[in-house]
Amino acid sequence: MEYTVTSVMRDTGGFVTLTGDMKNAGDKDFFGVSKWRGNEKEILLGSGDAVSGGTLVDPQGKKRYYVLRDTDGRCLCTSGLSNVKAGQSVPVFMQFPAPPVGTTEVDFTIPTFDTVKIKISE
Repeated sequence: MEYTVTSVMRDTGGFVTLTGDMKNAGDKDFFGVSKWRGNEKEILLGSGDAVSGGTLVDPQGKKRYYVLRDTDGRCLCTSGLSNVKAGQSVPVFMQFPAPPVGTTEVDFTIPTFDTVKIKISE
């Protein structure tokens, strides 16, 4: 699986929305989507298989930001994925609380993927 970040935008409501494409570059269907979710009970019940385990880390501010949840405990992220077919690419988004305005670069990770540095667009 390959995840390509296409946009990381700070909005006026105090959020950062990260979008990208999750691609199965293999020749077999991928059924490990559940490894990408958070392990909170509400997430397991409300969002099912989702990318709710994504995090942003502000290394200078020494703070970790988790995917936002709604009042029912569902993630503000792509959910309902059970598999990704071989060769298929699916759009994926996650919404986070925004780091302080002066923070323009953060570390991003999804469980099972390497951590990468990304820039936040204003």
